[in-house]
Amino acid sequence: MSAPTSLPVTGGRDAATGDPVPTSHAFDPTQAWQLNPKVALRPEPFGALLYHFGTRKLSFLKNLAVVGIVESLRDHDSADDALHAAGIDSASRPLYLQALGALASSEMICRR
Repeated sequence: MSAPTSLPVTGGRDAATGDPVPTSHAFDPTQAWQLNPKVALRPEPFGALLYHFGTRKLSFLKNLAVVGIVESLRDHDSADDALHAAGIDSASRPLYLQALGALASSEMICRR
């Protein structure tokens, strides 16, 4: 597995003051996660669109398995459990963890 080519964004701006606000969106698959309440998921033939109403970010999910996992996160005690329920095998698991980590970094999913 290769190293990331860029550093993740680690903070945002306070809505009232505009000051930087540190955030911790480190993805831990042993924790309970959910689709961020500020995010709308719209199914599409290719997968889904995610729109974050707070950050105004738009993300495209082009893997139907990832879409299903994201939608099922709220039904499981951990992301690990959601991956297991989706039938993700150990060989494919790192790719799905990477995808969920990117969604956590962009605040599309959040801890429950």
